[in-house]
Amino acid sequence: MSTVKPLSKSHYVGPGAAQAVVSRTLSVIVDNEPGVLARVIGLFSGRGYNIDSLTVTETEHEKHISRITIVTRGTPDVIEQIKHQLERLIPVHRVRDLTVEGVALERELALIKVAGKGEKRIEALRIAEIFRAKVVDTSTEHFVFEVTGKPSKLEEFIQIMTELGLVEVSRTGIAAIGRGASSG
Repeated sequence: MSTVKPLSKSHYVGPGAAQAVVSRTLSVIVDNEPGVLARVIGLFSGRGYNIDSLTVTETEHEKHISRITIVTRGTPDVIEQIKHQLERLIPVHRVRDLTVEGVALERELALIKVAGKGEKRIEALRIAEIFRAKVVDTSTEHFVFEVTGKPSKLEEFIQIMTELGLVEVSRTGIAAIGRGASSG
């Protein structure tokens, strides 16, 4: 007698599964028209896929073309399924897995508000200089730093600022582009 396990709503690896979960950065070139982002997001939410980071911008104004950069996680099989499903959407021109093609250039911007006086204020400014963070707003009781770089750099800066009086963080999400001469 066999037992049937219920289907999970998520497509991520469960305990004891053979494939490891990987993080991938996908570049999706689409027509810049109303509803396109909703269709892409709907594909992810309807199938239980998670989006870790999402950025969208028009890249070719005359042709009305936009780039959606998505960072997602799943097994290699799930990532392939996501790519194939994205490719089938009508407004999608092409989908590139920047992680597989080689080390993609990934950058993110964050605005980080830190409150502090005295030694903590001095230390926050010293650490900001090490991380090449710019002060974009200040008062006698707070700073707002602008930091750009790899997501890991931002995470490290935020962690340090937590100990020095972190108040608030706003992040743009990852912008990525493949290395080399090819486009997309």
